[in-house]
Amino acid sequence: MPVQRVVIAGGHGKIAHHLIEILTARGDHAVALIRKQEHADEVAAWGATPVVLDLESAPAAAVAEALADATAVVFAAGAGPGSGAARKDSVDRGAAVLLADAAELAGVRRYVQISSFGAGEPVPEGADETWTAYITAKTAAEDDVRPREQLDTTILRPGLLTDDAAIGRVTLSQPPLEKGEVTRADVAAVVVALLDTPVTIGQTLMLTNGSSSIADSISQLAD
Repeated sequence: MPVQRVVIAGGHGKIAHHLIEILTARGDHAVALIRKQEHADEVAAWGATPVVLDLESAPAAAVAEALADATAVVFAAGAGPGSGAARKDSVDRGAAVLLADAAELAGVRRYVQISSFGAGEPVPEGADETWTAYITAKTAAEDDVRPREQLDTTILRPGLLTDDAAIGRVTLSQPPLEKGEVTRADVAAVVVALLDTPVTIGQTLMLTNGSSSIADSISQLAD
């Protein structure tokens, strides 16, 4: 398979860390979009080329420059715990939309968006303001990116994320899927498999740890 150049938004995050190491180990080139210059050395040590860009304020043209010669982009950013409703919207929705805009400008078709369980569904009654804002933002980002004809998009909705070691066995399916946990390391491994599998273009997929190998889970999507 030709060497891929994969640009990762949220390049200093935990999923991105695993993703960078997997891509680098197999000879691909990872580019990590990061907000803070002080993270550059750490990201470089993981194996990626760091590019400092604030996806809450950068113009699409500047982001498009960072995507030059990319074969794919992965949206792995998030406002993170402790952030309020405004940042849920500006990162979990706004940055995903900006990355999609930039990908279109740069002519990069392949776009994998890491979303969340709960996106695309009604927010449960009684949910707190922050969770409501988070799910609303994730749903809006999916709804914006999914129909774009200039992008070959796969949306991945992982379950509750853990920092456990990779298990290598998952349940990956179109919605719905029973709630469950998934390691960040396995999310990253699935993202790489999605990048390699054109049949997943146009699909919205749910992910938890399960009983099938990642390769078997991906192949079943083609049946």
